[in-house]
Amino acid sequence: MQPLRILPVTRSRFGDTIIVVFLVSQALDGVLTYLGLRQFGPSVEANPLISSVMPVLGQGMTLAFVKLFASSLGAILHVTGVHRAVALLTALYLGAAVVPWAALLFAH
Repeated sequence: MQPLRILPVTRSRFGDTIIVVFLVSQALDGVLTYLGLRQFGPSVEANPLISSVMPVLGQGMTLAFVKLFASSLGAILHVTGVHRAVALLTALYLGAAVVPWAALLFAH
């Protein structure tokens, strides 16, 4: 009797690389967002869901939860072989979050 395989076992160098870049972009977004909130105040957070949770959980805990959740969803996409979606999300995070935060923080 064969063991039950739930997830595909195919390896992809592109997928492996992009999940690492995705996870690094999540970490950078979390750290840069935290620094931005500390420097400019909570009103600088543009995501209304995140900004509404911050008064309840605090800035650090909210960002940690959100980044771990996003990272988990990216990991699920990775193990199910949806690497192009992970690549698209990585580009979105880098272009819409990491680069703007870095530019704002390092310009001041």
